[in-house]
Amino acid sequence: MLPAKKSWREFNDERKKRKSDKVIKQLEKKIKLDAEIAEQPKQPLPSLATNTNKTVRTLSVAVPGSILDNAQSQELRTYLAGQIARSLCIYKVNEVIVFDDSGEKAENGTEDRAFNKSCTQFARLLQYLECPQYLRKHFFPVHKDLQFIGLLNPLDTPHHLRQSEECQYREGITTTKPTKSNNESYVNVGLPKDIKINQKLDPGLRVTVKLSKKRESKKTYGTVVSPEEPLKALSLYWGYSVRIAHSLSEVLTKSPYKSGYDVTIGTSDKGKKIDDLKKKELKNFEHVLIVFGGLKGLEVALENDEVLDVDNPSLLFDYYLNTCPEQGTRTIRTEEAILVTLAELRRFLKN
Repeated sequence: MLPAKKSWREFNDERKKRKSDKVIKQLEKKIKLDAEIAEQPKQPLPSLATNTNKTVRTLSVAVPGSILDNAQSQELRTYLAGQIARSLCIYKVNEVIVFDDSGEKAENGTEDRAFNKSCTQFARLLQYLECPQYLRKHFFPVHKDLQFIGLLNPLDTPHHLRQSEECQYREGITTTKPTKSNNESYVNVGLPKDIKINQKLDPGLRVTVKLSKKRESKKTYGTVVSPEEPLKALSLYWGYSVRIAHSLSEVLTKSPYKSGYDVTIGTSDKGKKIDDLKKKELKNFEHVLIVFGGLKGLEVALENDEVLDVDNPSLLFDYYLNTCPEQGTRTIRTEEAILVTLAELRRFLKN
């Protein structure tokens, strides 16, 4: 005899009961597992930032802003800056100095030096590209110098994090969002929700935040740290800083490091062949500076500098190198020289 046919209501009720029983079993299993974990002795959470006090070698590069004058259009000027920014990040340059090698005076006739327009545009383009995408609208208003910035390839460096990517550190901007406490602030770090930090800061500041999640809360909190910490703690390349110098002498004397640059390298086709450089010569250093010349080389930058009283640029540097000896062209463009030089010096400068 055939079993009685079930109605749709009965069939649906049984399906709901099976689903409910399954959920109950899963909850019971989870409760049991949580109880077992709670009985185990708590271990301290591992810290990724094990040594933030270690000395980290830095690499600085100085480039004259006049190289943009050699580009025939605004689009090419923008693309040239983007090409150099990519080269700097590929070889993990920590600081780029844009210097004026023209020797121009201020229009008011004073002794003050005027910033060359090409230097200003070059520095603005480099700063824009280094800034994470989700922060650019906050720090860079619409400007003529950035008109063709959309043509450039992204740097795609470790601190340019996508929303779905996880990292212990993130770049952010402090917001105007009010907090319950006077000792807290909210920071936009490119995540769906702003991060709360235990420090009161003015809105509109760019900060590096170390993220942390409390055990009893699902919310993510953070602490403002030095921009150098990701490099020291996790050996993460965290982009470059941009400095503008009025002259070649300012490049050499106004270092952001307390001890200055302990190794300086000038580049020229008149320098010593890099093939003759021994690896042990560049063994112990902390802060290296590599200086590139413009269309007419470092000789013009030296000639237009009123502070320096030497006649030969090789006397300014610890090493004066020809990084591409026996070249097949009459000249090497600066953007090409940067890529060639950093590639050749990599084996000498790596940690």
